[in-house]
Amino acid sequence: MKKITLLLIGLCLLAGSSLFAQTLPPQGTKKSLVVDGLFKPSIIEEKEPIPYPSIREADVVWSKTIWRIIDLRERINFPLYYPTDNLDTRKSFVQAIVEAAQAGTITLYDTDTDEFTEIFKPENLKDRFGAADRTETRERMDGTQETVTIRGDINWGEVQELLVKEIWYFDKHYSKMDVRIIGICPTRVYNKELRTSEENEVDETAEKLKQQLFWVYYPDARKVLANTPCYIGENEMAQISYDDLFIKRRFNSYIIAESDNQNNRRLDTYSRNDFEKMLKAEELKGKLLDFEHDLWEF
Repeated sequence: MKKITLLLIGLCLLAGSSLFAQTLPPQGTKKSLVVDGLFKPSIIEEKEPIPYPSIREADVVWSKTIWRIIDLRERINFPLYYPTDNLDTRKSFVQAIVEAAQAGTITLYDTDTDEFTEIFKPENLKDRFGAADRTETRERMDGTQETVTIRGDINWGEVQELLVKEIWYFDKHYSKMDVRIIGICPTRVYNKELRTSEENEVDETAEKLKQQLFWVYYPDARKVLANTPCYIGENEMAQISYDDLFIKRRFNSYIIAESDNQNNRRLDTYSRNDFEKMLKAEELKGKLLDFEHDLWEF
């Protein structure tokens, strides 16, 4: 009897959830014509980035460049990943960067190098995302043919990783180890398309392909990120900006490369085994902590 009751409750919940999914209005890209909430949010929109402490070259006695990956599929990194749809009130990290670049607020750099040597034009973004408009020839009912243009839409969900370039340094003036993010490069992870005579299909069994989209010089993007809120919990009023998230290091990541005297070696040059690479990443992370600890005597 209890099993039948639980089964009936489960079926009711399933039916209710499907009904809710059907009646939920679709999200769009248009701006709301009214104040869609208790008030119009303004705190983060008017916020200034947290000022960096001043640095003198003579005070920096040690520094090292680190490259790390932020996997946006990890739960702690969800505030950077979502929303993957176009919403009026919220933007993901990559959506905010792309919109600012298209508006001319920030500058994007090409991925040929991570030294910001070549500007990447915003009009090429849809091609880089694999969302360029394409034309198809279709047959009408009367047997004639027509050429139609299919508009490409960016799949924000494919941006699943962020490559971060940062510098760790010890400042003797403040007597502390600190870090500055220099640049961020979103990475698109997608399936390979199979070109057939009928339509484009996706090879789900093939290995995932990765493509670096563009580099953002972080100091120049701080103003935009400081005025863009991210959703970090169940309380909608407990929002912080993306700049706060990075400054406070509220993300999880792993190291993939470090600066050295051998072409800034990546960890995959030590081993192809993922487990061994993760161990090496933890070793480099421990070295950073040990270096700061060893500077002091107790």
